[in-house]
Amino acid sequence: MTKTWSPDSWRSRNALQMPSYPDQAAVDAVEARLRGYPPLVFAGEARKLKRVLAQAAQGKAFLLQGGDCAESFAEFHPDNIRDMFRVLLQMAVVLTYGAACPVVKVGRMAGQFAKPRSGDTETIDGVTLPSYRGDMINAMDFTPEARIPDPARLEQGYNQAAATLNLLRAFAQGGYADLHKVHQWNLSFVADSPSGERYRDLADRLDETLAFMNACGVTSNTTPQIRETDFFTSHEALLLNYEQSMTRVDSTSGDWYDTSAHMLWVGDRTRQLDGAHLEFMRGIANPVGVKVGPTMQADELIRLIDLLNPEDEAGRLTLIVRMGADRVEIDLPPLIQAVRREGRTVVWACDPMHANTIKSSNGYKTRPVDKILEEVRGFFAVHKAEGSHAGGVHFEMTGQDVTECVGGEQAITEADLSARYHTHCDPRLNAKQALELAFLISEALKEGRSVDMDYATSSA
Repeated sequence: MTKTWSPDSWRSRNALQMPSYPDQAAVDAVEARLRGYPPLVFAGEARKLKRVLAQAAQGKAFLLQGGDCAESFAEFHPDNIRDMFRVLLQMAVVLTYGAACPVVKVGRMAGQFAKPRSGDTETIDGVTLPSYRGDMINAMDFTPEARIPDPARLEQGYNQAAATLNLLRAFAQGGYADLHKVHQWNLSFVADSPSGERYRDLADRLDETLAFMNACGVTSNTTPQIRETDFFTSHEALLLNYEQSMTRVDSTSGDWYDTSAHMLWVGDRTRQLDGAHLEFMRGIANPVGVKVGPTMQADELIRLIDLLNPEDEAGRLTLIVRMGADRVEIDLPPLIQAVRREGRTVVWACDPMHANTIKSSNGYKTRPVDKILEEVRGFFAVHKAEGSHAGGVHFEMTGQDVTECVGGEQAITEADLSARYHTHCDPRLNAKQALELAFLISEALKEGRSVDMDYATSSA
């Protein structure tokens, strides 16, 4: 995989969506310092994630990947990190209980600071400035000074990622994730929703199960899996100079790992076969993902898989499908058929967010929850029809009580968007909407499990 590859070989390729810094000497100095900083994650953790993703590729586990559209320096606060983590825990419990399979928890956290943009500039009231590309590049304020790419933000992003990871590890391993605390994870503004009530009922049943297990001697003290959980981090590998600076040789295996996150992905705008982003990704040993939009053709997808996973290593490659509710059942089947025909092993995940983005009548970028749920249903329906595994979901959400996506059981209207529209980039599901999505996925997984059991019975 790494033949004729080096961490900087991407620099000879065309790199889209990268900022143009006015002071290259300052960029070089920051990159040099980053190369000397400690890794944020370890190669052994990335290998563990790859092993559990291999189970998802076989339908024996399910990938739950979610978090902020773009993390914010200004909103960096332990309460926000905690709330995001516990909503993901809630969703994981719903999925695990409903589907009776392990859930692989991966956050879009501790590094999701940069975003690709559809245009290099934006115009407001006749004034045109460079686009905001995430806090790791420039600032959101609509002024010429704020929009200048600043390499010092790379170091600030590293420091914030390190602090976030430190807190996430404490939550995951320090007792906060104990299944005995399932009731405590219910955020106050979620509890009075229909999904909150369904979650409370599930938590009651889980309490009964844990009480029975405790009577049998299976407790948090004897079984660490009850009080701890594995939680991994991921982000889009957009700023390749930062990713290169964080790429190190693993002393155990001799392979190159990007130590900025356990998993990295490439977006639909930067997945050119001859481009810089895939050139970088093909050489790191982390599990990697690629966004697959409606323009992806079957032959192109096979070439992409050959480039990123030539040895067909299970768990190495996740295809994150973002077709749109109206296109997923049309555009996805030929891709699944091509992958199966070629005998390739991938994790199929659904991103129901990006291709369902619209502009409201009052000017807000938003996403209809009904369309998000519709794409998830379509994704599962296609995999059921094709006899393949719906391996995961990838979505943008927050633990905050925001009003950014319209509809759903909460019935947020376009008029409600202005109440709590806090995103720095794209609209996110709030905790109620995320929990609603979790119950939908749980039902689909449960149905798929019943089909598998019926098939096994008839085959026997």
